[in-house]
Amino acid sequence: MRLVSFVQVLLLLALAAYLLLVALENPQVVRLPLPFGRGELNLPVGAAVALFLITGAVYAALLFVPPLWNVRVKRRRDIRERSALENRLAATLQARLGAMTPANLTPTNLAPVTSAAVTSILPADSEQAQAGIQPGTQP
Repeated sequence: MRLVSFVQVLLLLALAAYLLLVALENPQVVRLPLPFGRGELNLPVGAAVALFLITGAVYAALLFVPPLWNVRVKRRRDIRERSALENRLAATLQARLGAMTPANLTPTNLAPVTSAAVTSILPADSEQAQAGIQPGTQP
């Protein structure tokens, strides 16, 4: 990207020098020397100004190309990463759903929870049981 900026600066300096040369040489009829000494081009001032404006607009458009290119590349990379992440998540979900058996999914296999079942699961301390304190409560 530094090379593009360097070329753009050189182009701007060349345009400025050329415009200065033309403005100092001819105030009304503009003689534009062609590159490599191949002659010159005679234009009215308005046409020359329009030519320089178009050249400046092209230069300004070139200044916007690298940032726009970077945004485009970043957007494509983000879309690609998001798609890969969604595919991994979908594969993980499918694997987990596939690991579950239909017997695990039906709620009819679950027994109703009773207080006797809960107290049988909770550890009963012998001291609390002897004192008549319910397990899980503080004295």
